[in-house]
Amino acid sequence: MYFAFVSGNPALDLAATVGTRRSEPIDVLATPADLERWVARCDELPDHVTADSGTFQSALSLREALYHLALDRVLGRPFGREDLRIVNAAATGPLPAVELGNAGLRMSGDLVAALSHIARSGIALLADPHARIKECGRAECTRLYLDRSRGARRTWCGMDECGNRVKAAAYRTRRRTAERPACS
Repeated sequence: MYFAFVSGNPALDLAATVGTRRSEPIDVLATPADLERWVARCDELPDHVTADSGTFQSALSLREALYHLALDRVLGRPFGREDLRIVNAAATGPLPAVELGNAGLRMSGDLVAALSHIARSGIALLADPHARIKECGRAECTRLYLDRSRGARRTWCGMDECGNRVKAAAYRTRRRTAERPACS
């Protein structure tokens, strides 16, 4: 299972767990166990959570609401009322506990606390008028990301996956064009 944490914000990273939304969506959170693994891999969340069917469905609802709100922001549309309700309700939950030690920051808490942290992170991002949220420039990718690059010049959600694919395709096109004989 591949999890990409390239969005620059845990709310956008959760939304990115659906690979492409234009054609056949690829959902990497098919089961509660997938969600548990995703949370454990996200640096800003507790290491160990358990997901039952109820909290799993809450996470999926939060994911979709965050995606819709971020896309609304990108497209300059007003936020959807139901999406706002879902995110605001999730944000009222408990927060993960934080603890500083020699190994750095450690977070603990249950899945409800993790979802509350994600919702609050999304709210802070979406409320910031200076946050540059963009959609990936690769046509097949629908990931949204926070562009913190100098001059807001970032084009892809991540260079490892999408950026390399776009550059490789452009190279192949240039090569094919150069190999064609000139018309006389």
